[in-house]
Amino acid sequence: QVQLVESGGGLVQAGGSLRLSCLASGRTFSIYAMAWFRQAPGKEREFLAGITRSGGRTSYADSVKGRFTISRDNAKNTVYLQMNSLKPEDTAVYYCAARRGATVVVTTGDYDYWGQGTQVTVSS
Repeated sequence: QVQLVESGGGLVQAGGSLRLSCLASGRTFSIYAMAWFRQAPGKEREFLAGITRSGGRTSYADSVKGRFTISRDNAKNTVYLQMNSLKPEDTAVYYCAARRGATVVVTTGDYDYWGQGTQVTVSS
């Protein structure tokens, strides 16, 4: 069973940037498609961005397209989420997830492993 640990969250002013990291251990990282989700209080967990096994294809939610960038370094077993132009509505707990598959999907039930989450708070 793979373990995922997120880091890089914190408090940032609107318009600022953060880079989240997710370190994977326990299984071969390169066989998993990876994704980032977030969940704000009282709301469902929301798909943000996904990346295929080799990093050759990415997908993004419309709400973050052009602002967030997902990437991965398979040699370091790490996936990243670069977040720019942050808005107060981006405030949430951010989770990384792994899927045993070649494609990226947007539904939480299709992901096999989840990290504990890291808090991102954007002040106005």
